[in-house]
Amino acid sequence: MLDAICKYEEAEPITFSVFRFQKLSDDDIEKYRQALVCPACAGKAYYRKASKDGKAACFGSRYHQSDCVEFKPSAAKAREELHAIEVNQLVVDSDAMIIDFSRAAKVSKAKPQQKVLKETSSNSDTAVKTKPEKRASEEEAVLPFKASSEPEATSGVDKNEPEKRVATQGLEKVLHSLLRGSDLASSDLWVYTDEKYRWRAKNLFVNFADAEPTENGAPRMYWGTISHTDKQRLWLNPAETKDVGIPIDMFSSSLASRFDLQSRRDFEGAGIILFGKCFWNKNKSRKIIQLWSNDVNRLFISKADEND
Repeated sequence: MLDAICKYEEAEPITFSVFRFQKLSDDDIEKYRQALVCPACAGKAYYRKASKDGKAACFGSRYHQSDCVEFKPSAAKAREELHAIEVNQLVVDSDAMIIDFSRAAKVSKAKPQQKVLKETSSNSDTAVKTKPEKRASEEEAVLPFKASSEPEATSGVDKNEPEKRVATQGLEKVLHSLLRGSDLASSDLWVYTDEKYRWRAKNLFVNFADAEPTENGAPRMYWGTISHTDKQRLWLNPAETKDVGIPIDMFSSSLASRFDLQSRRDFEGAGIILFGKCFWNKNKSRKIIQLWSNDVNRLFISKADEND
């Protein structure tokens, strides 16, 4: 995109060309970059500065409407659309989904393989067959959490429970499906975050714009896009809201190598999903989303396409 509209607080919206925006002071760019939207469909937008290897500065969006004139399908977008279709079909065909945090990102057009719940296994590709649980409230996770924020174990295995159709999926396709508007985030599908603990999808997946501290630090799967990172690359700032920060100082080098994030520009406009907990900072002026156990396997970043 060559243009974006800036809706900063109560000020009148301003349409910036990318050429004008990149000439702003560093302070003004940091102030306005989280208030950008697509001029055609009003989808949340981001700004990427020019790179040292000659890539021009640009605006982009991961939230274009499908009929938006600014939406220019690319190979990367087509792949994300396939992922959204695959996960949508999974929601329809499956009784539950296991999130495989260890699954490597790879291109795959195959439909997710249906698995049958088995009684016990240490393999993360297989869930345990658990006793049917009582229906939880729509606002909370299925399993209760102790003050230590650790989930309680489910009780026993019900030998008489019918076998279920369970699909396994990695974070890459889950993230792409959420960014492309799949039904996953609003569905009643059971989602296993490990072999024992399950959640309703609509209670588990939370966009950064809707993030709120949870009781006893109960985790969620938070997702959205990255606006930018600070110069020291210690924090990630979501594009969807200004009052959320994601600390990465404990594993920033691992992120850089794992997702090929060589410069600050590589973070800008990237999609992200992570399993973590949300809490207030000391002054209750900003919400912090901390990666669960600082385990980078529980996080996935999808770099923005140059044509977004």
